[in-house]
Amino acid sequence: MALLDATDFRDGMEIRITKGIPMSSGLGGSAASAVAATVAAAAIIEPGRALEQLYPFALAGESVASGAAHGDNVGPQLLGGIVVATASRLVRVPVPPELIAVAVHPSHRVNTRDARACLETPFPLQTIVAQSGNLAQLLCGCHQNDFELIAAGLRDVMIEPRRAALIPGFTEVRDAALENGALGASISGAGPTVCGWFRGLETAERAAPAMVQAFAAAGLAARAHISPVNAPGATVLESG
Repeated sequence: MALLDATDFRDGMEIRITKGIPMSSGLGGSAASAVAATVAAAAIIEPGRALEQLYPFALAGESVASGAAHGDNVGPQLLGGIVVATASRLVRVPVPPELIAVAVHPSHRVNTRDARACLETPFPLQTIVAQSGNLAQLLCGCHQNDFELIAAGLRDVMIEPRRAALIPGFTEVRDAALENGALGASISGAGPTVCGWFRGLETAERAAPAMVQAFAAAGLAARAHISPVNAPGATVLESG
């Protein structure tokens, strides 16, 4: 609707979304709907428009769906790979081609209200400084193709400690990833999905079953998804 309001398009439009992302999974499902709808509509209204220019419109949809205009999922879903998402700008970050992500989604749901409640207490300044340092190392590692820096930066000292208790078996799943070669592993979004980053597909494929088994030991069936971190962004597929 935000895109339509910003253009002269006055005809009707019907959008149907078929999505394989479970609800409340920590995999960016609401942003996926907003991005898909915006990109599909733009392909009809203004074909050839740069994906970066669609950011504010997809962000409006995410705001309605999730209650906040945060672009952490919208940005990379639009452009692919790693993206720094501010309130008004998307900045692509170079991604080493060897980086592989394993996202393990268990048969468990984390209530968004509970996940947000964990963050209501202000964070100490020293925690914010530490997390900012980790982010800086991660970004520098990506720019320099330095996996030691990337591993050092993949530590969440802010959100993970507060939300870990919402996910049965989280610590064991994270440790299974690290023990099987992960550069780092933590909660994906609000959870309950746990995501690890690995150097190389072979290492990722070896670790995925161990992460699934760790969830099984906690009484949860789980499914692993393996993808390059530098995955493509939104793409229009011609039908017929």
